[in-house]
Amino acid sequence: MASRKAVEPVDLPIVATSSSSASAKKVAKLAQRDKGKKVRFQGGTIFPAIIIAILLVGLGLIVYARQSRPDPGSQPPQLGDHWHEAYGMYVCDGWLPKLTGTKEEKNADGTLASAAFSSTGIHSHGDGVIHYHPYTTKAVGDRAVLGVFLDVYGVKLSDKELKLPAEQGGQSFKVGDYKCNGKDVTIKVVVWNKYTDTDNGQTYITDLTKIRIKNDGMVFSIAVVPKDTKVAMPDWAKDLPSLGAVDAGATAPTTVAESATTVASSTTGG
Repeated sequence: MASRKAVEPVDLPIVATSSSSASAKKVAKLAQRDKGKKVRFQGGTIFPAIIIAILLVGLGLIVYARQSRPDPGSQPPQLGDHWHEAYGMYVCDGWLPKLTGTKEEKNADGTLASAAFSSTGIHSHGDGVIHYHPYTTKAVGDRAVLGVFLDVYGVKLSDKELKLPAEQGGQSFKVGDYKCNGKDVTIKVVVWNKYTDTDNGQTYITDLTKIRIKNDGMVFSIAVVPKDTKVAMPDWAKDLPSLGAVDAGATAPTTVAESATTVASSTTGG
């Protein structure tokens, strides 16, 4: 029986069809056409230029605003000024006694005993007048606020409580606890720009210690009263020029009647 020869496999070349050859040529042609082209924003370079210009202008305005913004301490009052402001604390239907003590007492070594006074120079003479003559920059410009004076005497004031230190009577008047003839109270400060004003003043009910002292001759009425109570200037405000002339520990003029009224404890409770 004749033997069969093994047939060896033969590698046949793969011939690209005409359709695949055409597709390859198109891809190569497109790649060659787009070679070296740059990606551009729609509309060319105008849009990015506008954005850059806006950013530069905005940055310039920020820098200018910061440089031109006035120093908070550059406004009046300044060192060397000596202003006088009338003040009073009104509870229910009467004025509390005026704060006592000049805070000018000195220690044995000659330094002022009151640290708060020595760092600001703000005090009173038991006359119902704030003697505002700053010793340091802590009390000038926008830093000249009602709280600077109250801190010297240890008086605590907020829209929730008026509290006096022990040496000034120690009374505490709290919203929610204290009542005027059975009525709930609010705490507010009424301010007049000049003691000669005849209007109703401007009423503040928040940030009471931050009320600005903006000029000489202002009036501040701190009041603990029922909500709709109209608060007037202290009786002694009209005498501010003569009262303000008193300084260096002198005694207040005897021609000015003492108008302070001690608030009786009977006003508390229901």
